[in-house]
Amino acid sequence: MTPSARISAAIEILDDIFARRRPAADALKDWGLAHRFAGSGDRAAIASFVYDGLRRRASAAYLMGTETGRAVIIGMLRLQRGLAEPTIAGLFDGGRFAPAPLTDDERKRLIEGNLTEAPPEIAGDAPAFVLPSLAAAFGDDLMEELRALGRRAPLDIRINTLKQSREEAAAALNDLGAEPTPLSPLGLRIPIGEDGRGPALHVDPLFLEGGFEIQDEGSQLASLLASARAGETVVDLCAGGGGKSLALASLTGNGVRLIATDADPRRLAPIHERLRRSGAEVEVRTPRTGKARADVLADLDGTVDRVLIDAPCTGTGTWRRNPDAKWRLRPGSLANRTGEQAEVLDRAARLVRPGGTIVYVTCSVLPEENDAAVDGLLTRSGGAIASVATDLTAVPGLSDKVRRTQRGVQMSPALTGTDGFYVATMTRIL
Repeated sequence: MTPSARISAAIEILDDIFARRRPAADALKDWGLAHRFAGSGDRAAIASFVYDGLRRRASAAYLMGTETGRAVIIGMLRLQRGLAEPTIAGLFDGGRFAPAPLTDDERKRLIEGNLTEAPPEIAGDAPAFVLPSLAAAFGDDLMEELRALGRRAPLDIRINTLKQSREEAAAALNDLGAEPTPLSPLGLRIPIGEDGRGPALHVDPLFLEGGFEIQDEGSQLASLLASARAGETVVDLCAGGGGKSLALASLTGNGVRLIATDADPRRLAPIHERLRRSGAEVEVRTPRTGKARADVLADLDGTVDRVLIDAPCTGTGTWRRNPDAKWRLRPGSLANRTGEQAEVLDRAARLVRPGGTIVYVTCSVLPEENDAAVDGLLTRSGGAIASVATDLTAVPGLSDKVRRTQRGVQMSPALTGTDGFYVATMTRIL
């Protein structure tokens, strides 16, 4: 497919997303199934156009005066990819499979339009209803952080030190140009192309042998800040696919008793194959479905040394990777998530022993899901749970790269160079 044909496909897919309010991944999959002539390179390039369009959906529509797939792609090419009007016009030439030529109005907007007078939610490409929360989180750095959340994320991997050292893995991945991550001692960063694509790591021999996992540096840092110690019993309460469980096993050399579970058994499905590859020793407790399902952690109540909560959240800190998620976010979604967070925090409080530790993690930058959620547990516990400072000494240089909140620490793309992870630490004192 020509670049112009790929752009036509991206416009078609964006129109589908806008009309049906569906996830971008579903729309891209359906388009691929209906257009089997498109090769893997074509599909990847089209996806890159779509996701870049979603990153700049509000600002591109503002620049072009309307919100259609065509307008968003045109505006994105100017704002996100930095193409000048003549170059964009060359892609929109009306040829076979190409989009129709630019109109006079479109040309004028590309040449003269700017975001100088745009309100923050437009210039920063964020839903207006969360802007007060984002402003509370970032203060004077709001626009810088919103711009950072609109850029592409780097491609990071976490080395499985149960198999080899980071230096050995870097040597094995030398052909990919792997470099150490700036902060995490566990990570390597893989260069990506101008179109945002990276190598097919899931078929790399080292990955298939369990030598590494694809994991953002921020998630790696959150695992380090959990500060699991050899000999402890640790529960990963919202384990999902097991990313942090695997990280904790690697960090401690399988030196902890590690139990992984999740309220949704479907989210646990990938963990078993990942454990097999990695050599991590993790006890997986899968809840049964149905009304009379038993509590799979009941025997551990009051005995656990450390509970890690990688809480369900809005994912606002991952907008670099999931730009369509920001436009599907609704006030009701936030309310649902804060309710779920209260439930898992209360469950963790029952699990942990006196003197034990709760580490609460989200990939959110919204205070409602972070400090406010911790405050809620402290209030509900009646003094049994206390907030303590998160120890940052495990990661040299990190203390200057995070925002300290009342209850925890906030990582962010502009300040930390990672996804927007929040970490808070609590202890049971009664």
